[in-house]
Amino acid sequence: MTRRWFGSVRSRATLAATLVVAVALLAAGAAVLLSLRSDLTGQAESEAASAARAVAVELSDGRPYDKLTGLDEDDRPVQIVDERGRVVAASEDLERVTGTGADIARPGDPGGRAGGDADDDADDSDDANGSDGPDDDPAPRGEVDSDTDFSTGTATIDGTTADYRFAAVEVEFEDRGKFTVYAGAPLAAERSAVGTATTAMLIGFPLLLAVVAGATWLVTRRALSPVEGIRREMAAITASEDLARRVPVPATHDEVARLALTTNETLAALESSVERQRRFVADASHELRSPIASLRTQLEVGAAHPELLDLDGAVTDTVRLQTLAADLLLLARLDAGERPGDARFDLGALAREHAEGRAGVTVTADEVPVAGSRAQVGRVLTNLLDNARRHARSAVTVGVRAEGEWAVVAVADDGDGVPEADREHIFERFVRLDEARSRDDGGAGLGLAIARDVAVRHGGTLTVGRAPAGGALFELRLPRAR
Repeated sequence: MTRRWFGSVRSRATLAATLVVAVALLAAGAAVLLSLRSDLTGQAESEAASAARAVAVELSDGRPYDKLTGLDEDDRPVQIVDERGRVVAASEDLERVTGTGADIARPGDPGGRAGGDADDDADDSDDANGSDGPDDDPAPRGEVDSDTDFSTGTATIDGTTADYRFAAVEVEFEDRGKFTVYAGAPLAAERSAVGTATTAMLIGFPLLLAVVAGATWLVTRRALSPVEGIRREMAAITASEDLARRVPVPATHDEVARLALTTNETLAALESSVERQRRFVADASHELRSPIASLRTQLEVGAAHPELLDLDGAVTDTVRLQTLAADLLLLARLDAGERPGDARFDLGALAREHAEGRAGVTVTADEVPVAGSRAQVGRVLTNLLDNARRHARSAVTVGVRAEGEWAVVAVADDGDGVPEADREHIFERFVRLDEARSRDDGGAGLGLAIARDVAVRHGGTLTVGRAPAGGALFELRLPRAR
């Protein structure tokens, strides 16, 4: 069942379209999610950097920790860490934090370094707040670094833990060293948006793929329905052997319509070929029946009355039968696609050879080399000479010449010629004009058909026209050998 399903063009097209759309949707979905995450993360980084830089500017001005405005925001974790990793200030409600590099959340938290011993804490507190002694001299200003580093972590504020994007900005004092301000922006919006988009894709993509598969299945079914009609009609033609039937041609003017037209052309050619074959078999049977019946009659009479045996007539019928059998065999070989070969020979010498000994035949032949089957081309010359001698009043002329890329043989007689309307008809098999219907004087109507078939298979032509003397002029053209 699976093999049958995948053997259908419709199923393969549906599967291919669905896979292509699935890959496109996955790629588009991944791009959308990455772009959404990048945009929201960038927004969080911008918020965190703005908050961290605001606190860093206040710190660089020497403002005390308890006066820093950034530490008062309830929903934004802020830490200030010195260069030794000690937390010196933090948001008021910050309980736990990761991602800032400090191991405690606030100064004085247990389990961490809140600032060393009491003296160090006091000194650092005074230093950071810009108060050096009783003289109450103004605190020196610090320098805020222009670079901002980012990290991702978590923070717990008032018992609520969430993910944050932290920005780190350094502030350097000449006498007190470096301080790093960490400020975080929540990633809840990014997590929520990405989760919502992912859920929508997980629900929408399968539905969209189902729609694509269904639409492709229906469209492919509609597009291939004419092909199924052609297949059914071809199966019916094969079963009935009725080559007169034709497949339906859809009115779509597309590839399927052209396929139907080509199929009908093939059926027409096949029907014509089969009809020619039937006529050929019928005509061959008819032509063979006459000499066989005549020969049998003569032999039966000779057996009963030896003195009445017409030996010459029996020999004549036997020769006719032999010639007809040879013609039929040659036609069968030609129809089977027998290749003519590529032997080189002189066409002029071959023409003189076949004209030798024939009364009333004059030959003017140049030396013109051709390539092919010498025996088949000789058969063409014999057939043309026999036909010309049969219709000539007194003379037959044969000329062989080179004409450009062609070797031309012209066989002319001084008979009545061939009517223009019959000049193609005479090359059909078993065709004899009315004046040549006598089987005693004419052949079986295969000579000229064989001659043209041989000419065509040698890459040439055989035509008939009017001779200068008024009779028929047959011109055989063959490619010259190089």
